[in-house]
Formats: sequence, C-alpha cells, structure tokens
Amino acid sequence: MEFNRKSTITKDDVRVSKRLSWLLRHGALNEGLHLSTEGFIPLQQILESKGFESVSISDIERIVLNNDKQRFTLRTSETGILEIKANQGHSIDVRRLELTPLTDPKKVQNVIHGTYFQFWKCIKKEGLFRGKRMHIHFSEHLPGAKNISGIRASAEIFIYVDLAKALSQGLKFYISPNNVILSPGNEQGYVKPDYFMKVCRASDGHLVDV
Repeated sequence: MEFNRKSTITKDDVRVSKRLSWLLRHGALNEGLHLSTEGFIPLQQILESKGFESVSISDIERIVLNNDKQRFTLRTSETGILEIKANQGHSIDVRRLELTPLTDPKKVQNVIHGTYFQFWKCIKKEGLFRGKRMHIHFSEHLPGAKNISGIRASAEIFIYVDLAKALSQGLKFYISPNNVILSPGNEQGYVKPDYFMKVCRASDGHLVDV
C-alpha cells in the first residue's frame, strides 16, 4: 500500500513514533523486550507492550514510511517475522547496527555536530560527549534539503570536525543506514576540542571562538 508522505501524519502518529523511538533506543530491556544483536525486535511484541494499545501493523508501517529522519528499519526476518529497529541513537548496547566504517576523509564533505549556546562553554573545554548513548551524532550537511537526520534544525551552533585528523589519531567513525555519521569518541566517550576545525553560529555563519 502506498501512503502519501506528510499528509497522513496525525498527533497519534507523532505520539506513537516518539514512544517507538524511546523503546527501541533506550527502554526495551526495562519493558522486558529482547533485542537481537542487530537491534531488531519482533513487531508483534511491541504492539503487545504498554503504549501501543490499539496500534496496528499498518499504523507502524505508515509511521516508518513518513518519518522524515528515517529513524526506523522495518523488515521481514528469514523466519517470516516482521521486525523493527532504530537505525541509531541507542543507549542500549547493540553490537551489530549495520554501520558502515568511515575510513576515508574524502568520502564525506563535512562532519558537523549541531548544539546550543547553553552547552558551548562545557563543549569548548571538554569536547563532545556521547553520554549514555553509544555514539555522538554528526551530519554531512547543514539542516535543509540534503540533511535527513543527525543534526537538529533548531541547533544554534555548528561544530565542524577535522575528520582526517581524528581518523589519523585513532578515532572511529561510521555511517548509519539513514546517513547519520556516528562516533563513539575516545575511550572516555569524547571527541575532544583538538579535532574541532571550525565552529559557526547557525544564525549568520560567523565563527565562534574556540
């Protein structure tokens, strides 16, 4: 069945999408759901869990199709079971997320992280930190037509990372199925300010002192 993107999104779809995103990225284990090593959960298990009462398979299919950041992957397993996963953003340890190693700095035009002025003082001193998540998120493009996910449209500051320098000093980077650039950072979970190539204000593009 073909769905008309955007026009079919409802308030209930937004609510279910947020609940689904939280469950697949962070809450599955607390809810008694088991993720595969790739991060997939049988869809029927989700539909039987709290917060998905009266949600149907077709509702989930529509939500996955209409998600503008392509956060989810829906597939039929080899045994014929419909499964779903979040493409990135996990705090749950998922070992096989189908990430493509990014080893050539020429492969992407930019590696950009979007953030806010309230966090800049700490970031300027300590660097970008993945916190409880598995990865720090970056985008190749600024918010707009080419950017699907990886950077918030409301970001106030754009941090450009020197990918060649970071790779040469052992940091790992990956590309997710929905083209988000990911890095676990160093052993402590940081991408340090040493790797910041430039930092710009989103409002006018002027450089921010690093």
